[in-house]
Amino acid sequence: MSTTVQFKAENPLPAEIRQRPDVFDFFMQLPGKSFRKVAERETLRIALAGQHFFIKRHFGVGWGELFKNWLSFKRPVVNAQNEVAAIAALQRLHIPTTPYVGHGIQGWLPATQRSFVITEDLGEIVTLEDLALQWQITPPTLRFKRALIRRVAEIARQMHAYPLYHRDFYICHFCFKAAELALMPPRLHVLDLHRAEIRAQPSQRMQMKDLAALYFSAMDVQLTRGDLLTFLRHYVGDDRQLLRGESAFYRAIAQRADKLYAKYQRKRRAGVAM
Repeated sequence: MSTTVQFKAENPLPAEIRQRPDVFDFFMQLPGKSFRKVAERETLRIALAGQHFFIKRHFGVGWGELFKNWLSFKRPVVNAQNEVAAIAALQRLHIPTTPYVGHGIQGWLPATQRSFVITEDLGEIVTLEDLALQWQITPPTLRFKRALIRRVAEIARQMHAYPLYHRDFYICHFCFKAAELALMPPRLHVLDLHRAEIRAQPSQRMQMKDLAALYFSAMDVQLTRGDLLTFLRHYVGDDRQLLRGESAFYRAIAQRADKLYAKYQRKRRAGVAM
């Protein structure tokens, strides 16, 4: 069975671990604190050599999930390579993310491949979702709020120009280190890239999905018209472009976000997890 394991050159993991003959199985079985677990994937915090890391393990999506994605014209995520490529792309764009440590892939068949990706632990973090909940009790200063909005818009613009699409582009996947809260703005990191997709050409459909997801996830913040215009100004980079046919595109994004929010509210009332 084909097995590939790679580590970055300057690596925090000890050589005796990286050079183990059973290194793939070692990382697939290493115990840790589970943060998220679904049938085909698990994310854990692990401790090695006095440091903490995160490992995301993929166990194979199965043929049923694979065919379902193909029949709906979606590209399935079958292993950790997606996340590895997205981390590398963000590094080229100088957008902070969870630093890559290493990854491994075993198997040829896309439905049964097993894989893992290891990233450094950022330590104590605050997500923008955490911050939004705090703002409902203690509103932020306008200067701080707009600085964060500008930075999110700049990150989205850089990613989409690459073109790199997150495909889970919610405010819970933006974070900063808790110690940097006093910065204006804090240095934002982009998280959870396992579904991210790098395209050869820009895709307006994927751009719309990313922006609608982002807007939907921020709706409880009660964004003002000024907040939204701040985002668009720094996402588009040219106000005049909004007046030359772009406004219809952004109205369609808002309509899609409204539908996502209405669906979310219905599920929340019914007690169903999103």
